[in-house]
Amino acid sequence: MKYLVLLAVLVVAFGIWRSRRRAEAVSSSEARRPLALPQDMVACAHCGVHVPQADAVVLAGHTFCSAEHRDRGAA
Repeated sequence: MKYLVLLAVLVVAFGIWRSRRRAEAVSSSEARRPLALPQDMVACAHCGVHVPQADAVVLAGHTFCSAEHRDRGAA
């Protein structure tokens, strides 16, 4: 009878250990998301700093790094 209880305890412990390994595998695969695609960089017409094209402020064909530099104009 004691061997049956020992076997039951081992089966439960193995089940818990296996379920935790699966949870760790799922969380680590979520952490390995693919990186974002590279973006084109443009230079600010005022200071020359390069910023992603999506973040640049455009005015009259010139690109600027911020609204402040847009207001100051091209150098």
